[in-house]
Amino acid sequence: MAGEVGQMMSALRVSGPAAGLVGEAVVPGDKSISHRAVILGALAEGATAVSGFLNAEDCVNTAYAVEQMGVAIEGLGQANVLIQGVGLQGLEPPRGTLELGNSGTGMRLLMGVLAGQDFAATLTGDESLRRRPMDRIAEPLGQMSIQVEGHGPRCTPPVTVLGGVPKPITYHTPMASAQVKSAVLLAGLYAAGRTTVIEPAQSRDHTERMLAAFGAQVDIEGLAVSVQGQPDLQGREVVVPGDFSAAAFLLVAGLLVPDSEVTVRGVLLNPTRTALLEILQRMGADVQVTNERLITGEPIGDITVRSSDLVATEVGGEEIPRMLDEVPILALAATQADGRTVIRDARELRVKESDRLATTAEVLSAFGATVRQQPDGLVIEGPTALYGATIDSHHDHRIAMMAAVAGTIARGCTEIHGAQCIATSFPEFVSTLGDLGVDIRGQR
Repeated sequence: MAGEVGQMMSALRVSGPAAGLVGEAVVPGDKSISHRAVILGALAEGATAVSGFLNAEDCVNTAYAVEQMGVAIEGLGQANVLIQGVGLQGLEPPRGTLELGNSGTGMRLLMGVLAGQDFAATLTGDESLRRRPMDRIAEPLGQMSIQVEGHGPRCTPPVTVLGGVPKPITYHTPMASAQVKSAVLLAGLYAAGRTTVIEPAQSRDHTERMLAAFGAQVDIEGLAVSVQGQPDLQGREVVVPGDFSAAAFLLVAGLLVPDSEVTVRGVLLNPTRTALLEILQRMGADVQVTNERLITGEPIGDITVRSSDLVATEVGGEEIPRMLDEVPILALAATQADGRTVIRDARELRVKESDRLATTAEVLSAFGATVRQQPDGLVIEGPTALYGATIDSHHDHRIAMMAAVAGTIARGCTEIHGAQCIATSFPEFVSTLGDLGVDIRGQR
């Protein structure tokens, strides 16, 4: 069934409630690391061999954009990808507009790369991506003397980056955002000097880890990350661990469905990504992490969960940047927790693939949950019984997968329309849930 969500299925049907989910699973390669491996592999001298590459739409669109700028990539469509790097100065003007599909990460990181080119390039995407703000990248690039042209006050795509020679800056980000941090650091590779990004809280750190692995001089002092411009990047082997954000849906399903025990193997355990585990354990979840090890500078391990009675909690502050993609699935878990769960400081979710605070509240309410929106978060009362519902994904893969997991504990049938968006991050989602014991089927 791998890939069928994107190629054939426009809807999913889940029959609940599920009996105990039992088994082991492997999730696709980490999305964030896959994006960065393609981009840094292209900018390095020599070959970069990537194993475990996420061959989902978002990462493949980033790879296609890099190919349009003269970089040879072998093996797309497979787990092992070989990138023939052209060096920092080796990119060529693209033949037309760079199409990123639904990939906000790909667009924002490539804007940083394009800042240092001797040509202009235009990037666009699907309807959802064309609504997402790029002013958060245009602003620091402007401070680096690079012009970015977009639409309206939020600089929405299509956006054109007029490349040049970026000047080094120290930039204080208004929000903790790995995409903003990464774009500025990538532009800083082309600056003559030291570029520094200072965040209000720590966001995921894959870019700085990988930059150092490829040979850049990276310095970290607290919340400040600096890169020295004009490094000698060298191609290398990159092993991509399992995507924690994908694993989160399976783990929460294992916690919520009675009589379940689910193990997900080889999952990324980078502490800038795993706040959800800490929060679930605080809520009383039976979670066990084993076989911990380092691969290509990233910690990974196996995670086992067992059905658990959860209690409500409050989530906010520095936890949010470390679990931003997992807020929808945490909200589902909160519907089954005893008490009132409050999620705050998550305003950033309003400018993702959908307004995820609004769509999470809408979807969970359709199942019968008691969820109230706040300007920067959600308030969820629990535990509440859920009932099968007809759901619109709003073209957001995280919302579609959250709804499918909700369907595993809901009474009756759940239909999720617009489910093809799941292919942007987890093409094997349907077959993986099915193998664990969920009655889930794709519909054309």
